[in-house]
Amino acid sequence: MPVADALADLEVVHVGHGVPVLLLHGPTPVTEDLPFITALSAQAEIVGPSHPGFGRSPRSEQFDSMYDLVHLYLDVLDRLPYDQLAVLGLSFGGWLAAELACVCSHKIRRLILVDAVGIKLGARDERDITHLFNTPPAELEARAWDDPARRPRGPFGLGWQMHVQEMTDEELVRLARGWDALCLYGWRPHLYNPHLRSWLHRIRVPTLVLWGAKDRIVSPEYGRAYSELIPGARFEVIARAGHHPELEQPEVVASKIAAFLQEPGS
Repeated sequence: MPVADALADLEVVHVGHGVPVLLLHGPTPVTEDLPFITALSAQAEIVGPSHPGFGRSPRSEQFDSMYDLVHLYLDVLDRLPYDQLAVLGLSFGGWLAAELACVCSHKIRRLILVDAVGIKLGARDERDITHLFNTPPAELEARAWDDPARRPRGPFGLGWQMHVQEMTDEELVRLARGWDALCLYGWRPHLYNPHLRSWLHRIRVPTLVLWGAKDRIVSPEYGRAYSELIPGARFEVIARAGHHPELEQPEVVASKIAAFLQEPGS
């Protein structure tokens, strides 16, 4: 089955040649002209759907939880024309990627998590993840970026509310749709599954966990602890980057991922 048929109902970026990679985006979808996508697509075949409710992907009224997303992408993994592929998850998409890897390791060759959310580490009264929906936009931007000046122009990353005057009407509609969908999938509990931490030991594939050194949405300490719950996972910090290292340091992140995909082993 062609890739287009496997993802017929979703908007999708499909570019590049090499190791197939299912890219699960974070708070905002990717586009094929992002420097990160351009750099990685030189070494990998990227399949990057927009989740239901994001971009131009439709979302039915009955589709409103991480549970729905996991089962949708289990179907996608079965339909895509590859025996195995790598799964790359960014932020919110990292949570989704970890959930998939816990239950579908036979289809996943390698796993890459970039500043992933999805688990609870601290005590009940401690916040591991900055609340995306209750934090003022200016503070959210400051927490999400090492240098906000490196934020790409357009509908990308957290803190976009500070830049609405720079955006087209179409971009604003895409952002508003995605924000509504993210609220549905991640509002309560806020961006984590209380049970996922207990199941990360089931991930049986080589795993690379990358983290922005200046991420104040989910700290590098959170990322290191996340990686230690996945057997054999490797943890690396990306300098001069916040919550979106693939946007602030695209060539560095793409190089690390490409090298990991080419390493020998299963």
